[in-house]
Amino acid sequence: MTEDNGKPTSAPLDPFAHRDYQLNWAKCDIEQRFMFRGGRFTSTNKLLTFLAGALLTAVFFGGIVTLAHAYPGFRPVSDKFLERGWFQYASILLFFWATSIMFVKWSKLRFQRKALGLAAFPAQADFVLNAETAQSVLERIHTLADSTGHFLLLNRIERGLSNLKNIGQVSDVSSILQTQAENDEAQITSSYSLLNGFIWAIPVIGFIGTVVGLGDAIGAFGRTLQAGADMDAIRGSLEGVTGGLATAFDTTFVALVCALILQLLITFLQSQESEFLDDCNDYCHANMVSRLRLRRENS
Repeated sequence: MTEDNGKPTSAPLDPFAHRDYQLNWAKCDIEQRFMFRGGRFTSTNKLLTFLAGALLTAVFFGGIVTLAHAYPGFRPVSDKFLERGWFQYASILLFFWATSIMFVKWSKLRFQRKALGLAAFPAQADFVLNAETAQSVLERIHTLADSTGHFLLLNRIERGLSNLKNIGQVSDVSSILQTQAENDEAQITSSYSLLNGFIWAIPVIGFIGTVVGLGDAIGAFGRTLQAGADMDAIRGSLEGVTGGLATAFDTTFVALVCALILQLLITFLQSQESEFLDDCNDYCHANMVSRLRLRRENS
């Protein structure tokens, strides 16, 4: 509780006396649950997502094989994945690795959003934020979450409040928050570097498969020409031509479809994270900047 002048009373009230963590990163973070080291904010653990992607890849190809054996009519589809060399396996592995990263990021983003619902600041309209009351707010935050440094919003608030004693103008606080906001945005952007690499790599793998397939087809066609008038030899050689062309087109088709799906998912996820960053900016402005009452002490 605060007095009219914004200074805290000697005995803190219940809003600053919570004992149970409302946000427990050590127990609720999805990576911590699987006993992997959690990434910062919405960044992901590469080993965990790779293992998840490899498992999904194995399940996918296992399902393809099962369907091919159970339903002979499914063979034309299964051949597009099982009879086109290592290119399809590599593309599908990167695809599921990327989807695993995005699922973990989405889960971590939902968890980060919960910080926006915390009552980190007193609800009184006359509450004034200054160097004295900032300490009470910091104590309050540390009772709400087990590790404030792992929550983007709480980390930003903590950085701003911890520097109150060294500043003397509202513009200084705004500058600190703006700098931290830029750092947070850079952190979020860097978390997409691996995904952007996959978006580039998957089509390249498909194009490599196309080149290899066309090379096989051209080689087989050359053998067809050497067969001369022997129709049986020509028919046999043409099978190699069609097989090479199938590899050429199917690898590109699968890779482009995977890249398209990933790009759409990444665009959606980035929009959600951008919205979250905007909400954090609004939260800090409404609860910190607009309540600041700073004054320089006489030297």
